[in-house]
Amino acid sequence: MTTPLLESYAAGAWFRADDEGTPLLDAATGEEIARISSAGLDTAAMVDYARRVGGPAIRPLTFHERATTLKELALMLGQHKDEFYALSARTGATRRDSMVDIDGGIGTMFSYASKGKRELPNDVVYLDGAVERLGKGGTFLGQHVYMSRPGVAVQINAFNFPVWGMLEKLAPAFLAGLPTIVKPASQTAYLTEAVVRRIVGSGILPEGALQLISGGVGDLLAMLDAQDSVSFTGSAATADLLRRDPAVQERGVRLQVEADSLNASVLGTDVTASDPEFDLFVKGVVAEMTVKAGQKCTAIRRAIVPEAMADAVIAAISDRLSRMVVGDPTDEQVRMGALASLGQREEVRRAVATLRRSSDLVFGDPDSVEVVGADATAGAFLSPILLRAHDGAEEPHDVEPFGPVSTVITYRTVDEAIALTARGRGSLVASVVTHDPTFARDIVLGLAPWHGRVLVLDRDDAAESTGHGSPLPMLVHGGPGRAGGGEELGGIRGVLHHMQRTAVQASPDMMTAITGRWTAGSVRRVEDVHPFRKSLRDLRIGDSIVSAPRTVTLADIDHFADFTGDRFYAHTDPEAAARNPLFGGIVAHGYLVVSLAAGLFVDPDPGPVLANFGVDGLRFLTPVKADDTIRVTLTVKQITPRSSADYGEVRWDALVVNQDDEPVATYDVLTLVAKEWPPAE
Repeated sequence: MTTPLLESYAAGAWFRADDEGTPLLDAATGEEIARISSAGLDTAAMVDYARRVGGPAIRPLTFHERATTLKELALMLGQHKDEFYALSARTGATRRDSMVDIDGGIGTMFSYASKGKRELPNDVVYLDGAVERLGKGGTFLGQHVYMSRPGVAVQINAFNFPVWGMLEKLAPAFLAGLPTIVKPASQTAYLTEAVVRRIVGSGILPEGALQLISGGVGDLLAMLDAQDSVSFTGSAATADLLRRDPAVQERGVRLQVEADSLNASVLGTDVTASDPEFDLFVKGVVAEMTVKAGQKCTAIRRAIVPEAMADAVIAAISDRLSRMVVGDPTDEQVRMGALASLGQREEVRRAVATLRRSSDLVFGDPDSVEVVGADATAGAFLSPILLRAHDGAEEPHDVEPFGPVSTVITYRTVDEAIALTARGRGSLVASVVTHDPTFARDIVLGLAPWHGRVLVLDRDDAAESTGHGSPLPMLVHGGPGRAGGGEELGGIRGVLHHMQRTAVQASPDMMTAITGRWTAGSVRRVEDVHPFRKSLRDLRIGDSIVSAPRTVTLADIDHFADFTGDRFYAHTDPEAAARNPLFGGIVAHGYLVVSLAAGLFVDPDPGPVLANFGVDGLRFLTPVKADDTIRVTLTVKQITPRSSADYGEVRWDALVVNQDDEPVATYDVLTLVAKEWPPAE
């Protein structure tokens, strides 16, 4: 029976290679399940299509529209999980492993969809920080902005996460306005291809937003320039080749690397065998050794423990590993499946042989394993391997066995534990298991420069902790040094990484026009119609109201103090207030001023303004004394429609001044405003 040849999706059509391709084998059975080749693929046409069709289709969409698309995509993929799970088993993954990859990838898309709606504007421009005043008169301003680049995001992924690896890169790139060309690792590309087929078939993404290379990249890098980026997950050796490529060296292509690393978990000096933290440490090491058969870039390769606890730790880990059932990943009793390929198993065996030069084998046999429901000789099965390092061992800090292998290393002092962990020369993640706050602070401060993420685990956060090896879309995934120096995910940071940050210098009116956000000094439009009477459809940036004045009396101040219970001496004790170097006498409460200001600008009748949901950036600038007069200017600063509701958000600039036109308070008022008023029947 002839197995299918995986296809690439290029320039809007599925492409079949010119040759028969290379066989891809079922990791558990050794059966051929597909072939792969990209022979004859026109990568120049792919890059051109991404720039000419994909980018122009994505960039006009606002962040919110892109986020909505990601949510639709995640919902669609969730309907086909059973199909993906069946293929995932052929990679050697158990159902638990598949959940990490498939559900994890879909969940990451949901997370970015949510963050895109909540944290990004309904616009194509993202403002970075506050406006900088560049001249005394306020007519020359600076604003940092992020804009989409007219390039393509090339994403080269590792074999161990054929779904998550693609989706966690696709989501932030798409939110940033970039089309993607994804190149999965060949061993498990059949699963990635199946996901891409569902995405393409759904029609949810704009045409050109996603293309797929099944097989080698050919001369793809030669087609890239300074507006393009490459995001790579894989070996440090391949990463070094990419860094030396002319695309990066000469043409300025942005390179993001997430490479292999020797992650560590450190057991605190405070932990005894009877403490809950001891069990947390042991469970964490075993889980990271066996989930995905240890084929995780975040897996614990080094278990760093106090010297006095080494024997107890080894005994406890060995006991758990002895109950680990290895075999057919579709068998419900199996807890660890096969490695991705026979070749991968041989690489792990060679790494174990190197580690044994300076470590003793304390559990497992790299050459023999008992399996359930499968043929141990046909599948890429391997026993979990635990080693104990000799004093001064070098290999555990240099050699990464990308499989179910970990080495116990002992330390005597906190400084030694930090030094041992740092010998990994930069890692994606470290975990610290301790219930001692002093130990936690000391070691985290020592580990942070060497790690992209540090998990501090104890009895208090264990129930909610996602564990040592789980990258989360809200947090940075990456690490310094050996780990590649790149940063993926990290919430909106992962989106902005793909965009261009530019400092725009302009007048207030020009800045308002460019950014879509009212800037102080820009034109205000004061009309006969109160802006609170305007629906979202009718409101415009710059719409304003200037209130009538209001005198703040001593009676007002006394009443507010009695009514609220805020009897701070500056509001109630004339002699003490007079001695205050900031006030020199009785002053009004800041919140009284803000409350009176609201009374000056609010239109009381029912209308399109549905609710006030907050105040941002409140600052009290000049004290208001008894018999001072205040007035407020309220200006529409930003309008953000909500696509899923009949209302949107309006941010208003509020400026309160006194009788001398001195600013008394500044802040942003946040309201929800109906899109139409009266509401449509």
